[in-house]
Amino acid sequence: MLMYFWGFLYNSYFRFWLKWLLRLLTQKCELQRVLEGSKAGARRTLSIEHSLESSKNKILRNAVHVEEAEVENCVRDLMKEKKIKQKDTGFKTDLRISLLQISGYKKLYLNVEDLRKIPYDSDNEEHEDQLIELWNLLMPHENLKARITKQWCDIGFQGDDPKTDFRGMGLLGLMNLVYFSKRYTDEARQILSHSHHPKLGYSYAIVGINLTEMAYSLLKNGALKSHLYNMVFGLPQMEHFHQFYCYLVYEFDKFWFEEEPESIMHFNHYREKFHEKIKGLLLDCNVILTLGDTKKP
Repeated sequence: MLMYFWGFLYNSYFRFWLKWLLRLLTQKCELQRVLEGSKAGARRTLSIEHSLESSKNKILRNAVHVEEAEVENCVRDLMKEKKIKQKDTGFKTDLRISLLQISGYKKLYLNVEDLRKIPYDSDNEEHEDQLIELWNLLMPHENLKARITKQWCDIGFQGDDPKTDFRGMGLLGLMNLVYFSKRYTDEARQILSHSHHPKLGYSYAIVGINLTEMAYSLLKNGALKSHLYNMVFGLPQMEHFHQFYCYLVYEFDKFWFEEEPESIMHFNHYREKFHEKIKGLLLDCNVILTLGDTKKP
């Protein structure tokens, strides 16, 4: 309650006067101070985002909602509004990068959400091709005997038709599984082998879809901003979301075997424990979580 009250007072009263005083002393606006005082990355872009969102100036507040095509004009308008000379190319370039990151994050979320909303359709040839590709990547030496078969359980689906397991995450869940299996084939097969452990085994595909939900929720609530703002000096793309998913799959498998759960019945407990660990890592403004950082040379 005390923190909330202090936050209200700061944003409503003290922040305005502090900004006024700093501008008087430095002869620079808050945007200039942020861009000059921090290097490119999450710390800078998060500060720019907060500054714009907190502004009483409508032009500044609207800047966090511009789309990629509007960024150039937005930068020009902001410089004009803050009386910053257009020939200040350093300011212009740095602000443009931050605005691209901000708009790109929002666009990435919308693209991910669109994929999540697409249900798996067994009558859609492209969907079916991806599912068969997943099998071939993970089980190259064993052919499927039929489209509907208990063999799907060998890669961690719950029944004889995987389509029912994609209900929560839609096509996004399948695309994540295929991406990891294609981009990191050796690691995917190794983790699938781990999932068959007689005591510590788990359902590979089901856990993979569960981790898609985790990645999606972290993106949705903004927790991935630091990671993506540090990783991409421009527009975050679907590829970057897939890469983060790969990190989760690889790290969860390590985490599961280090924890040695009593049984798969305790999955939700350990899943939440892993989730809290990842959220903790993402609080670091310098964080970048990629699978490349976890693999041995």
